[in-house]
Formats: sequence, C-alpha cells, structure tokens
Amino acid sequence: MISKLDLYKIFSKVAKCNSFSKAAKELYMTQPAVSQAIMQLEKDLNTRLFNRTPKGASLTNEGSLLFEYVNSAMNLLQTGEEKILEFQNLTAGELKIGVGDTISRYFLLPYLEAFHNKYPNIKFTIVNGTTLELCSTLKSGEVDISICNLPIEDSTLEVRHCIDIQDTFVYGERFAEVLSRPVSLHELVKLPLIFLEPKSNSRKYVEDYMISKGIKIAPEFELGSHDLLLEFARINLGIACVTKEFSQEYLAKGWLTEVQLLEKIPRRSIGVCNIKSVPLSPAATKFVELLENK
Repeated sequence: MISKLDLYKIFSKVAKCNSFSKAAKELYMTQPAVSQAIMQLEKDLNTRLFNRTPKGASLTNEGSLLFEYVNSAMNLLQTGEEKILEFQNLTAGELKIGVGDTISRYFLLPYLEAFHNKYPNIKFTIVNGTTLELCSTLKSGEVDISICNLPIEDSTLEVRHCIDIQDTFVYGERFAEVLSRPVSLHELVKLPLIFLEPKSNSRKYVEDYMISKGIKIAPEFELGSHDLLLEFARINLGIACVTKEFSQEYLAKGWLTEVQLLEKIPRRSIGVCNIKSVPLSPAATKFVELLENK
C-alpha cells in the first residue's frame, strides 16, 4: 500500500517533470501506477492537482500551492537524511561527557585529544560533578556517557572498566620522621588527615574499607578537589588520602612522599557508564571504543 508520504513524493516528481511518463521513468514505476497515485491524492484532497494534456501535465492553481509546501517538505526531509548520515559518519554531531575534574585532567585529556584529531567536527560538551551527580545527569539524558570512580551499584547502567587506580596517603617534610617506617592504618589515623569531602565516591571507598577494619576516621580537613589534597599535604597541614596515579608529579619531584602502609588499600577502578536501555550515539560508540582499546 502506498503511504501518504509516497503519494507526495510522486506528486513532487510529476510536478518537476511536467510529465507522468517522465516521472514514472525517474521513479522506476509504471506510468499507470503514477497516474493512479496522483488520482488517489486528488481524491484524498478533494481537488484537481494537474491539467492533463497530450503534451504533458501542468499544475492547477491548487496544485501549485500544494507544490510549494511539498517541495519544501521534501527538501527538509532530504536535509534531515543527510544530517543523519553526517552523524553516522562522524562528520558532524556532539558528544556530551560527564566526568569529574580530577579524572578529566589526569585520565581523560589524552583521549579527548586523540578523538578530536580523528573527528574534528564533533563538538564536545563536558559536564563536571561527583560520581553520584554524574549518574543522575546520565539518567536524566543530559550527557551521553559518564566517566566515574567505581564501584557503582545501579542496575540501569552499563559499566565498562577503563583503568585500575590505587588509593594511598602522602605527606610533606614535617611528617618525614614519624613516617620514616611502614605504619598501620591504626597508627596513621592518629595523625592529622586530609580527605575529600564525604559525598565523593573516592572518599567513601577508602572510608568504607577502613571501617571494615574497625577504623573510624575524623579528618582534619575535607576538601573539594584532588589538587587541593596535594597542596594541603605539601604545606604540611596533614597526611592526604590521594590517588597515586594522579599524584605522580608531586611524588617524582619530591614535594610529597608516599606513606608505606603495612596493608595497602585494595585497588579500585575508573569506568565509563551509559544507560543500558538507550543506544549509544555513533560519536559515543567510537569514544567508548577508544577508551576500551587504550
């Protein structure tokens, strides 16, 4: 059965060709099928659209009026199809990523650079937040993917592992003597500690582990960024709980020293998340593949 859209496509082609037979040839249809389609459209609209003559077909006044709208609509549909192809071929489009400041700076930047070099016409939108905020942003449709500290317990999300990271403690020169030997976590908590704020997934992971060992923490400082943890430790305000992989500059330059723990905190991961029930866009799919093939 011919749809209404098909009828308008046939109408537009006949109008442009001024001929039923030429239109039929270009549409790979028989002339009777084209004639029948136009008759059906005229019946539906209760008006005559073409003047039929031995020399061809010309639009009536009503047909000319309709053609203006149909031609515009067909052009818009073609533009839409072309845009879809652009998105599929990654020659246009947008990629919206949710990510925390620390992960963005110390992990994500090289991947953003590599993706931009390969697909320069894809626009990036970066939304910052904590892991909890990013999961909420993802589920509200504000971003395509979120890159978060794991673990995340949410059955609506698909989580892919990216890298493993190690939580550790670092200190400045003021604490060099007291921390010159390996210490236990029970000993460490007697010193002034610097942690991320409680809503941070990184903080919660370490705190939960210490509680499982019967250790309760009471940080001297609770800060909003990993960089501040490093700076506060550097000026000897306490021993900071940090991510080792994101603290390499401070450790390599001797600004800070890693605490030698008798029992290391178990490693955890960073992963990329998306909603299970929502297909990834072509741009998001390629970006996730880039992360997985690192």
